[in-house]
Amino acid sequence: MKKIGMLLCAAAILGACKQPAQKGSQSFDQVLNNYYEDRLKLFPLDATYAGDNRYNDQLPNDGSGQFINEAKSFYAKYLNELHKFKREDLNEQDQLSYDVLNYQAGTQLDYYKYHYEYMPFNQMYALPLTMGQLGSGTGAQPFKTVIDYDNWLKRLSAFSVWADTAIANFDKGIKHHIVLPKALVAKMIPQMQSMVVSDPAKSLFYGPVTNLPKEFSDADKQRIIEAYNKAILTVVVPTYQKLGTYLQTQYLSHARSTSGLSAMPGGMEMYTYLVKQQTTTNKTPEEIHQLGLQEVARIRSQMDSIKNKVGFKGGLKAFFEYMKTNKQFMPYKTPKEVLKAFENIHKRMEPNLNKMFNHKPKTPFEIRQTEAFRAASASAEYNQGSADGSRPGIFYVPILDATQFNITSGMESLFLHEAIPGHHYQISLTQENTALPKFRRFGGDNAYVEGWALYCESLGKELGLYQDPYQHMGALGDEMHRAVRLVVDVAIHTKGMTREQAIKYMMDNEPISEQGATAEIERYMGIPGQALGYKIGALKIRELRTKAEKQLGSKFNLADFHDQILKDGSLPLSVLESKIDKWIVSNK
Repeated sequence: MKKIGMLLCAAAILGACKQPAQKGSQSFDQVLNNYYEDRLKLFPLDATYAGDNRYNDQLPNDGSGQFINEAKSFYAKYLNELHKFKREDLNEQDQLSYDVLNYQAGTQLDYYKYHYEYMPFNQMYALPLTMGQLGSGTGAQPFKTVIDYDNWLKRLSAFSVWADTAIANFDKGIKHHIVLPKALVAKMIPQMQSMVVSDPAKSLFYGPVTNLPKEFSDADKQRIIEAYNKAILTVVVPTYQKLGTYLQTQYLSHARSTSGLSAMPGGMEMYTYLVKQQTTTNKTPEEIHQLGLQEVARIRSQMDSIKNKVGFKGGLKAFFEYMKTNKQFMPYKTPKEVLKAFENIHKRMEPNLNKMFNHKPKTPFEIRQTEAFRAASASAEYNQGSADGSRPGIFYVPILDATQFNITSGMESLFLHEAIPGHHYQISLTQENTALPKFRRFGGDNAYVEGWALYCESLGKELGLYQDPYQHMGALGDEMHRAVRLVVDVAIHTKGMTREQAIKYMMDNEPISEQGATAEIERYMGIPGQALGYKIGALKIRELRTKAEKQLGSKFNLADFHDQILKDGSLPLSVLESKIDKWIVSNK
């Protein structure tokens, strides 16, 4: 997913120059900076992902009582520091920072009221999987210097302690009847077992050794090879073996047959909190469910009209099947042709893009095929560039077999979401805006980030895309996917909808395979509420645009509106709304 002249402040180009500091402003900046720095010490993996290498040797035992108390103290301390300032005495940018930090710290503090640590990982959201990505040598953990190699060994050495704590927490969960669904545990066991090897060279964690930099001295190379062999056999293999064995022989029999959180003691409260955290709104689960049902009905009627327009004579499900299987929709022979087709989408919309955006990121952008080793389980995705522009933003496309790559999958909407102007514009412009405090430059709320990307899909026609009815159908399929989520995520976690019922509902309403629907539904079971952010965020941005168009009339300028949405970085939706309301008033 996620970058000017001497007389301008760095963010002047985004219209975000700070007003002159008022009394106390300097110490306010200090509080914001300290918050960012202290948070990285507490969550060192976040630093690694942000390209900050100072804590690459650390791994917090984040399920331990000691860590949880430290985190609670940290958020409470910064709320206390923040509340020493009078919001009305701050300039406009500082007021935004005040609101964001107040929301962020308050919401995170509330997180610890619920015992989420009793379910320390699942098949989607799991430190054991993150460790594999980092340790493979192809992730965010750098392996360029000898220090890098030593840092990873230190970080890895803390993994077995983390795993012991996770097992103890799973046990506490059993005692309190807060446990994962059986269907998810069944997926987790082989994930753990796949990391167990007898030959270190066959381990995913051996990747950095295979790619040792040539310039290392022979002595360093020898020492690193021996240390990595030892770490794989004495830390990696025993830890994954222990986790896999525990899940299979102890935990699985206690896992629940139900799919949603409300089946557990306090589960409804847990879910209601996650809905608030992931949508940054006060919408109730029931309101979101009803909104989902309305959106599904609206999009279905649009799909029906396209089906009729192209002269298809069956029902909607038959039309989905026709689009999935008809060879005319699979015109490509090589991966290169698929990548070229995405580049062509970019070229076709460029003239209209210039009218809709005043500012473009400086961060370079590339379209790449997803690497073979992870392509089978990967989705198309955006990996953010670095703030200094040295690493480009990359739109990754998994292509297992180019001859099976289907153009009706929504190629145009996918590009708008994952690449331009979706994640690449939003994340890069935020990171490039050095006037923003770091906690805003390098942070993001799910509902804003994914909401912006989904809103960008709705710009297809204005950008000159979706001219082909099948591409438009693909875009509606993508939108339907996000609408279905509002229905099933809430129904699973509050209405007793089963995994099987949710899979059926998804397949009835969108062109998705059973395998794809199963993975999606299990994702919502594993990370409740996360999938709600997309549609809730997109609907809010669209609502704000409609309000601005209506109230400003001929004074409304779309490029200026997009500037307003993007220039201050990710904001909770309530903060974004009050900001846009002020902007509308000032432009009347």
